[in-house]
Amino acid sequence: MAERLDVEFTAEGGIKLRAWLYLPEGPGPHPAITMAHGYAGTRAHGLDAYASRFADNGFVVLVHDHRNFGASEGELRHDINPWQQIKDWRRAVTFLESRPEVDASRIGLWGSSYSGGHALVLGATEPRLRAVVSQVPAINGHVAGSRRAVGDAKTALEQSFVDDERDQAAGKAPRMIAVVSSDPSQPAAYRLPSALRFYTQPGPEQYGWDNTVTLQSTRAARLYEPGVWASRVSPKPLLFIVAADDELTGTDLALEAYEQAQEPKSLVMLPGGHFEPYVENFEDSSSAALDWFLQHL
Repeated sequence: MAERLDVEFTAEGGIKLRAWLYLPEGPGPHPAITMAHGYAGTRAHGLDAYASRFADNGFVVLVHDHRNFGASEGELRHDINPWQQIKDWRRAVTFLESRPEVDASRIGLWGSSYSGGHALVLGATEPRLRAVVSQVPAINGHVAGSRRAVGDAKTALEQSFVDDERDQAAGKAPRMIAVVSSDPSQPAAYRLPSALRFYTQPGPEQYGWDNTVTLQSTRAARLYEPGVWASRVSPKPLLFIVAADDELTGTDLALEAYEQAQEPKSLVMLPGGHFEPYVENFEDSSSAALDWFLQHL
């Protein structure tokens, strides 16, 4: 059975990013996988199961909390800048390759949802990576966001962005909203019942997760279009794991991005919605990723 260690490494600005490092049995150096969660999630939102499975099959695995979330440092708390997260993730790769247990020539990356989008950007721009898995990825924040907020709701949301900007210019703190809520009177990033179940599952609160995120994170997400990088990941092997009824990031958007990706690539379609790969379809999603890493690392 793999050993799990609590580790930390320093990112830009002296921020300490905290992580779990899984060490497999047997002598190294071993191939390695770097992982992180998606929008407003922490490593406690189901990533231990994936990392443990990978580590039990011979991989060193690093699973970090993004800055401003979970056990990692960073101010403003609960604020998401996708490009800062990508920059921090490069530092995670640097940390991994420095470990004596790791074969630095065999490092792969696994990302899901928002970090599935990051996986495409990093796959296209980080030469130290050798294989990439992008699960239910964020592809086009403008399109996906516009589908969730239409008509009067879109107008109100855009006005809230303007009001938040004006407030911050006047010296006020950034506005906060819930990550998930079923209360229509409470501003929230997501209202899907499946999202509410996933984010509020028992456990993440032990690692500092709160059901809150900055409003400006929503604005940043609607500007983020990582799918354009899919065609540039090649020649790194790229696996897309797509939910057939992805109501959050869009099945059609993921399939369009996959079509743009170049070989070597592979597509795994799973039944259900955006959050089902983590739980109901964990066996299939984790097996697909594991097989990909075993083949290419």
